[in-house]
Order: sequence, then structure tokens, then C-alpha cells
Amino acid sequence: MEHENQTVIKEIILIGFSQALYTRILLFVTFLLIYILTAFGNSFLICAVIISPQLHTPMYYFICNLAFLDLCYSSSSLPKMLLDVFSKSVRISMIGCLVQMNTGLFLGSTEDLLLAVMAYDRYIAIRFPLHYTIIMNWRTCNIIIVIMWSGSFLIATIPTIAKPFVFCRGNVLDHFVCEILALLELACGDLSFYKIAIFVASIFTLLLPLMFIVVSYICIIISILNIRSAGGRSKAFSTCASHLTVVFILYGTSIIMYMGQSKSFSSNLKYIALIYGVVTPLLNPLIYSLRNNEVKGAFQRILAKSSSPWTG
Repeated sequence: MEHENQTVIKEIILIGFSQALYTRILLFVTFLLIYILTAFGNSFLICAVIISPQLHTPMYYFICNLAFLDLCYSSSSLPKMLLDVFSKSVRISMIGCLVQMNTGLFLGSTEDLLLAVMAYDRYIAIRFPLHYTIIMNWRTCNIIIVIMWSGSFLIATIPTIAKPFVFCRGNVLDHFVCEILALLELACGDLSFYKIAIFVASIFTLLLPLMFIVVSYICIIISILNIRSAGGRSKAFSTCASHLTVVFILYGTSIIMYMGQSKSFSSNLKYIALIYGVVTPLLNPLIYSLRNNEVKGAFQRILAKSSSPWTG
């Protein structure tokens, strides 16, 4: 009976945030500033890693991947959000909505796995410094990246390809982007397949990587405490602090979002989605730049080279 009432939905209407003009202006200015800083910060971080030979190490190779992920993540939603702020009715085609949903899942899953890889990289660098370049050689790093990207793509896309959504509960979505949990509120039929798929995917992209990170950092802390020089311990803790900050922000919000949902989607969770979808891509380059002396040194060298023709 539920399928008899279904209609062909060609577009989704996004409610977004407040409709008040003052709020819209504030949101537009905020989102524009965030996107400019995010695009500039991550692009500059990528350029710094590519240009500076001192940063051609596995650690910065993974940081460069993280910056590229954040750049793509923010670009998948923020430009459209800026265009939609002053629209009376925010509409997106069904195909565009599904593409946006799968893109967000793909990039988010990849970033979760990458943070686990980065924790392992830090463990090897601190625990086995003399054998680091042998264990984390470029061939190994490239294989890890290929497996991580392709695995995340399959995790994000296979469920919706195997069983496409059927919508019969209207086309109004209480969100600012096409989030899978919000879209399930519009879907009809037996949704147990999607809920099981989300739970299983969350185990492999959130819970297991987080456990791996926790174990890695327990081993890292033990290894750091065995370092005799105070300078060596300070440098090791500083490097790990940047990574842990990113882990707490991203994993904390993602777990609340995807593993904290039991029955239905809460409209308040769209504000949590703002943290990992909009704020985190902005914070990552700042965290890795401000807390990392090697990155700051690379930035200074690039700025010095770019300004030297003008001063000369």
C-alpha cells in the first residue's frame, strides 16, 4: 500500500536554516569567509608540501592527501550553500542530491580512514625511527592510499547502487545538504537494508579506525616516555597533538551523527553536520600549520621567494 502512493520525485527542496534576512546575510558572509579561508589554507598547504623538498616524507604525503580531501569536501557543499542562502526555495535535482550524498559519504569515509593511517605513520616514526623510511617506503604509502580511496568509494556507493532509494514521503528535506540520514526520512519501503548498511559502514570507517588510533597512541605514548631527551619528547608530542586534535573533532561529531541515531533523524543534527562538513576542513590546515614548525618554515620560505622579485 505504501508503494501505491509513491510519486516520481524529480527534485528535493532543502529547508536549510532561518529565513530571516539578517540571518541570511550573516550566514552568507560567514560561509563565504569560511570557504575562502578553507580553499586558501588547504591549497597553500598542498603547494607547500609539493614545492618544499624538506616535506617530501610519508607524513606530509598523508597531510597533503588530507588537505586535498578537505578542499574537495568543502567544495562539494559550500558553493551551493552560498548560492542558496538568498533563494526563496532551495531546490536540487534528485540526481544532483544523490551525487552530493554519495560524494559526502565517500570523502568523509576516506578522511576517517586517512586519520587512522596517519596514526600508524606516527607510531612507526616514533617507535622505529631508524627503520621508518624502510617500513613506510613510497611504494607502501601509495598502496595504502589506493586501497583507502578505492575502499571508501565502494563503501559509499555500493549500498545505493545495490538498492536505489524509493521516495514516497514528500520532497522537503530538513537539512542544508543531501545527508543520507535525512534522505531516509523521505524514503519508503523496508529501510532496514540502509540502516544495516550505515551501521556496518560506520564500524569499518569510524569505530574500527578509532580503536586503531587509540591503540596506536597508547603505543606512541609508551614510546615517547622512553625517549631520553626532553627535546625529542617535546617534538614527538607536538607532532601527535595536531593529529589528535583533528581526530577528536572529526570522529566525535561523526560518531554522534552516524552511530548515535537509533530511530529517526533529528533536525538538530544538521548543526553537527556543519562541524564536520564545514568547520573541520577549515581547521585542519590551521592546526597542521600553526602547530608544525616544518610547515611554518616552508610557508615562510615560499613567502620569501614570492616577495623577493618585488624587493629586488
